[in-house]
Amino acid sequence: MSSSHLHLSPPFRAEHVGSLLRPTALYQKRSDFEEKRCTLADLAAVEEDAIRKSVKLQKDLGIKTITDGEMRRGMFFQGVFDRMEGMTSIPNRPIETFKPYIPHIALMYAHGVKEEATIFCTGKIKRTKPFYVEDFKFLKTLVSPEEVKDLKVTIVSPSWFHQRHGSDLTYDLNVYKNDTEYFDDVGKAFREEIDELYTLGCRHIQIDDPTFCYFCSEAMITGMEAACVDHEALLDSYIRAINVCVKGRPSDLRISVHTCRGNFGGLHFTEGAYDRIASKLFNTLDVDTFYLEYDSPRAGNFQALKHLPKNKVAVLGLVTTKSPEMENAAELKARVEEAAEIMTHGFPKRSKEEALNQLCISTQCGFASIWQGNPITEEDQTKKLKLLVDVAKQIWSD
Repeated sequence: MSSSHLHLSPPFRAEHVGSLLRPTALYQKRSDFEEKRCTLADLAAVEEDAIRKSVKLQKDLGIKTITDGEMRRGMFFQGVFDRMEGMTSIPNRPIETFKPYIPHIALMYAHGVKEEATIFCTGKIKRTKPFYVEDFKFLKTLVSPEEVKDLKVTIVSPSWFHQRHGSDLTYDLNVYKNDTEYFDDVGKAFREEIDELYTLGCRHIQIDDPTFCYFCSEAMITGMEAACVDHEALLDSYIRAINVCVKGRPSDLRISVHTCRGNFGGLHFTEGAYDRIASKLFNTLDVDTFYLEYDSPRAGNFQALKHLPKNKVAVLGLVTTKSPEMENAAELKARVEEAAEIMTHGFPKRSKEEALNQLCISTQCGFASIWQGNPITEEDQTKKLKLLVDVAKQIWSD
């Protein structure tokens, strides 16, 4: 199924990307777990309490698209590839097997990292156990039946480990001959997860993709060309990988993609305007909604939005999660107006009203892509989420 014939109404106008800061009790318990001072069962009990509190926080503030805050994850990508049959965890793979042109890998090389934990495909990939089904079942118990459709599950992009190691070092070449075979089986595993979540009532799945923004980086493009890697072909491959994952989905299931520039304890890994990839990404990626990071000049201006098709939504990540500095409501409103005005000059043509109807606002990323979180406080987090809701009401409720 192609989303070209879908027209889902925009999601709620004020959103957050997914992860939330771990409350103090969970932060301490996770620290204990990492240091082997408590059991997984001990940790799970505190995680559940933190999820209850995070749901209450979102509802109290007026955030309608509810997540579990990723409270059960140590890192945003955990719980997917590590649960697939055919994938082998390698705690100390040599850094030489990681591609140095990938922005966050380049930092590892620069800091003298010799080895890094990763996952390598050693056999045929199968989904023999669920990724987040049990998490969703618990989340459902915390909202009314009418609110279940508004719950959002976040899941890492199928390209996450591939971009680290490339087409030659991601999978055993005796198992998969090429990327097409590899991503076909990854996609099947994703579809099985999506189908089960849908059966349970999930109607919004967000794919977190830190790779697409890397293709906006001149440094990475230069590095890929020096390594004789066809970056346009690889971009096509990563777009296809997601399309395979969401193929044949029900028409009332919203699929969104968050394009991330890095969010490791408040750090970013890449910069560059979306212009390099916008036309291809917006028009060939079979999703309904794009979460775009626009919290700093490194993301460029809004010109890329001229390429947004009329049946898709752009969520502008205008509020940063990387620092406690508070954004100004008037400036946020002005930026949304600027984005809508630019869209009226794009193709296809659209009115200002139509453009505004395709826009929402959000945080630029999660508050805690890793369990340690970003360098802000829970009070800062609350203020930023409240600001989003207040500004959205002013723009779209008037």
